[in-house]
Amino acid sequence: MKRLSNVDLDDTLPKDEALRRLEAAQERLLRLRLRLGGQIGGDHHDGEGKLGPPLCVVFEGWDASGKGGSIKRLVDHLDPRHVRVSQFAAPTFDEKRHHFLWRFWPVLPGWGGMAVLDRSWYGRVLVERVEGFATEEQWGRAYDEITEFERTLAAEGMVIVKFWMHISGKEQLRRFRSRQDDPLRSWKLTDEDWRNREKRPAYKKAVEEMLARTDHPAGPWHVIPGDDKPTARVLVVETVCAAVEEALRRHGMQLPG
Repeated sequence: MKRLSNVDLDDTLPKDEALRRLEAAQERLLRLRLRLGGQIGGDHHDGEGKLGPPLCVVFEGWDASGKGGSIKRLVDHLDPRHVRVSQFAAPTFDEKRHHFLWRFWPVLPGWGGMAVLDRSWYGRVLVERVEGFATEEQWGRAYDEITEFERTLAAEGMVIVKFWMHISGKEQLRRFRSRQDDPLRSWKLTDEDWRNREKRPAYKKAVEEMLARTDHPAGPWHVIPGDDKPTARVLVVETVCAAVEEALRRHGMQLPG
C-alpha cells in the first residue's frame, strides 16, 4: 500500500480551530516537557519529580514542506535550556570516515532530555540513495541498521517520534516561487532544491520504501499532510504530546495536571 497516496492533503482545519488547538497543545507540551525533565511532578519532598524518558523528535520531508515552521512551533513554549534542536546536512570529510550513524550519537538526549532533529540518519536511504552518495549495498542494508539502532534506543527508554512532512508537487512549486521572490527568504532556496524537485519521482520511490521498511512499534512513522501549514503544525505538536503521555503511563509516571 502506498502511504503517501493515502494522505489527504485537502483535509485542513478552520483557522480559528487550528489556532486554538495549537495553543492548547503547546501549553500541554510545556507541562509534559517539565515532567520529563523532573522540574515538576511532586515525587519528592521538594516538589521536583524523577526524570522521565528521553524524547527524540525526528523531522524528514520534502524541501519546503514546513519542517522549520513546525519545529519552531514545537519548541516555542519550551525553555531553550530544556531542548536541543540539531540540523544535519551532508556529512563532513571526517564524518564520512565513520559508520553513517556515528555522527548522530552526540546529539541524542539522555534521561530527562529532549532533542529535535531537522533531518537525520534517514538521509542514507533518501538523498544518499537517490544522488548516488552511497552504494546500493550501503543504502540497502541501512534499513535494518536504522531499525535496530532505533530499537536499541527505545529499549533503553527513549521515546522516538518520526515525522514525514508531505506536500504536493504543486504546493512545493508555489512555495519555491514565493521564496524566490522574497529577499528575506530567498536564501532558503538553492539550486539543489530545484534539482531535487526534478528528481521527485525517484525521491518518492525512496520515501515509500523508507516508510515501509523502517516503520516499527518502537519508532512508527507519522505522515503529516503539509499543504496547509497551520493544520500540519497542530498535528505535529499534538502527536508529540500523545507520544509523551503514552510513555509516561508506560513508565508508571503521573501525568502533569
